[in-house]
Amino acid sequence: MSERLTIGDAEFWRRPLEDRMADFAELQAKGPFTAAKVPNMMSGEDDHFTAVTGYSELVEISRHPEDYCSGQGATNISDMPAEALEFFGSFISMDDPRHARQRGIVGRSFTPRRLAGVLDSVEKICSEVIDDMCELGEVDLVETISQPFPLMVICDMMGIPRSEFDTVLRATNVILGAGDPEMMGGSEDLVGTFLNAGMELAGLMNELAEHRRTNPTDDLTSALVHSDLGEDMLAPHEVAPFFILLAVAGNDTTRTATSIGMNLLAQNPDQRRIWQDDLEGVTPTAVDEIVRMASPVTFMRRTVTRDLTLSGQDFHEGDRLILFYGAANRDPLVFKDPQRFDVLRDPNPHVGFGGPGPHFCLGAHLARRELSVIFRQLFTRLPDIEVVGDPIYLEALGIPLVGGIKHLPVRFTPTARLAHA
Repeated sequence: MSERLTIGDAEFWRRPLEDRMADFAELQAKGPFTAAKVPNMMSGEDDHFTAVTGYSELVEISRHPEDYCSGQGATNISDMPAEALEFFGSFISMDDPRHARQRGIVGRSFTPRRLAGVLDSVEKICSEVIDDMCELGEVDLVETISQPFPLMVICDMMGIPRSEFDTVLRATNVILGAGDPEMMGGSEDLVGTFLNAGMELAGLMNELAEHRRTNPTDDLTSALVHSDLGEDMLAPHEVAPFFILLAVAGNDTTRTATSIGMNLLAQNPDQRRIWQDDLEGVTPTAVDEIVRMASPVTFMRRTVTRDLTLSGQDFHEGDRLILFYGAANRDPLVFKDPQRFDVLRDPNPHVGFGGPGPHFCLGAHLARRELSVIFRQLFTRLPDIEVVGDPIYLEALGIPLVGGIKHLPVRFTPTARLAHA
C-alpha cells in the first residue's frame, strides 16, 4: 500500500477501483480493523474512526444494532449538523423503535406484490433510455444510460413529473458528489450547496405529498400519505427525508453498479462472453457479482453503544466504526479468489446491499431487477457495445458515500429506435 496515501485521504478515492481494492487487501491481511482519521470540514480537526474491513466482523456489527447503533452521525463519518439532519435524517440513520416504525410503513410499498407495477415499468423505461442513444454510435455511458435510467424509475415510482427530472438529478449529484467540482456546479460553498440541494428536494416532495393527500393516484407518494385499513403512515415531516434517501440511494447505487459493471466486462472479456452467450441463465449470478465487485455504497457508520470486545479488539462507548463493504466483499476468508470477476460465482454471500440486520437494503429486489434489465437490453440491442476509454472517477474531497464513475466512453454499431405504440 502506498505509504503516502491512507483511506482517510481524498486522493485515495480518486484512483481506479482496482487500486483502492488492492490497498484494502493489504490492510485486511493485517487484520479486520484499521485505525484511521478524516478531517472534519466543520471543525477543522480530525475525526478518528476504526475501518472495518473483515467480512465476519462487518456482519456481526450489522446484526447487533443494540451494540452498534445507526442513530449517531447519520451516514457521515463526522457528525452532521442539526440542520442537515432535517433533510438527511431518514430511517437509514435511526434506531428502533423509530427505525422499525418508519421502515415498516415504507416496507409495505416494497413487497413484490406492491412493486409489480414498478418492476414492469423498468423494462419500458430502460427501452426508452436506450432509444435516446442507440442511433449515436458513441456516447458517455454514464450520461446517457447509467445516470438517467434508475433516476427515471425512482421519479416515476414516486410520481415526480418528468419536468422535474433535471432538478432531482442536479440535487442528487450534489448530495452524493463527494464535493467533486463538476457535481457542485462550480460552487465552492460545500456545506451551503449541500443543504440547498436537500432543501430543493424536500420542497419538491412536500409539494407533491400535499397534492397527493387530496388527489391520490397509484404512485408511492400516495401510498405513503394515505393509510389503508387504519395502518400507520408517514407524518408530513417524514416524507421528504424518505424521498431524499430513495432518490439518492436508489439512484446512485444502480447508476454506479451499471457503470462499474460495464467496465468490469471490458476488463474481463471472457466473462462477458459467458454472460452474453447465456443471458437468461447467467444474469442472476452476474448481477450479484457486479454488486459484489462494485460495492456501490462505500461505507456506513455505526457507533459503539457500550464498552465491548470484538474479534479480540476492545472498543469503547462512542467509538466510530466505519463498515467498508467493498473490502468485506473481497475478504479471502469468505470469497475464493476474491479479486477475480466471476459471473458464475455461486454461492456469493456479498454484503453489497448492506449486512444482515435491520438496515439491509429495502430496494435490493428493485436494484437487481434494474441491473438485470439494463444489461440484458444492452446486450440484445447493442451487442457490440464496448468501452473505448478509461473511466473517470469522482474527484472526491473526502471518502465518498457512493464511489462512482462519472464518465465512461462507449462505442457501438448504431441501431434504430424501437417502434413503440
